[in-house]
Amino acid sequence: MAAIKEGAPKRTRYYFEEVSSCEMCGDSSSGHIIMGQRLNKSVGLRPKANTGITISVMKCRKCSLLYSQPMPIPFDIQDHYGTPPENYWKESYFTYQPEYFSSQIKDAKQLLPFKEGMSALDIGAGLGKCMISLKKAGFDSFGFEPSKPFYERAISKMGVKPDRLQLGMMEDIEFEEGKFDFITFGAVLEHLYHPAACLEKAMKWLKPNGIIHIEVPSSKHFVGKIFNFYYKLRGTNYVTNISPMHSPFHMYEFGLNSFVELGKKLNYKIEKHHFDVCDIMFIPRIFHPILRSYMKWTKTGMQLTVYLRKQS
Repeated sequence: MAAIKEGAPKRTRYYFEEVSSCEMCGDSSSGHIIMGQRLNKSVGLRPKANTGITISVMKCRKCSLLYSQPMPIPFDIQDHYGTPPENYWKESYFTYQPEYFSSQIKDAKQLLPFKEGMSALDIGAGLGKCMISLKKAGFDSFGFEPSKPFYERAISKMGVKPDRLQLGMMEDIEFEEGKFDFITFGAVLEHLYHPAACLEKAMKWLKPNGIIHIEVPSSKHFVGKIFNFYYKLRGTNYVTNISPMHSPFHMYEFGLNSFVELGKKLNYKIEKHHFDVCDIMFIPRIFHPILRSYMKWTKTGMQLTVYLRKQS
């Protein structure tokens, strides 16, 4: 996962939306678990030294979705995502690597099954690397990106064709129904304020028996539990889960059952899923091998990957 500078821009202004039910399964929020409080900046190792605005982090009892109550929504989305890509990554990140997105493409080709010229859509295309890999793998690739600086760099630095990449939010983009064989939400769904509605929209763009690929933060990740226990020992009720008012602006963490329950409404089935450990941050490297082994064994890695098939 790329390192991102901490702290939302000081100019960011929010309105707060009360959450009445779980975004994914629809369960009433009145009976959900209060996990703790999340600041509008990173808490760090000295939690009592911080001041700021906090929201409550909630956990759905039915599907384990983590979300904020209330939901802070910026008046201008570019306050979150309008930062130039150079502030996110080093210059080397602007160099395309042929293996980028290769394992996901391999899975997609096995699940479809693949034929040359199948259409693909990258939602939240960023710098366009996934679109490039999909094209090289034989897909007719399209994408859209809500961040204007990322959209511009994808075209100017990565060579993505403007007629294949749109600038806009998921809620505003339109494609004809049944256009795509494969759609990917790579590290995107957790940033959307209403992911279930966006996934429902994407399902309309997908052909029958098509595949949607999703990578999201897992609500069961073990490292988060370690930090939450540490904050409790320090005498606070802070938690490290989600980050709706500071980078990386994660609005949700998902359980596998979040997708199981939503599938009952949207008429898809989970064809494949797995949990990934990803990078382990802020913990001495000497403990990494043990932690990795434990998280693989218990399926408590930081990332959940699911492949959903639209039922015909």
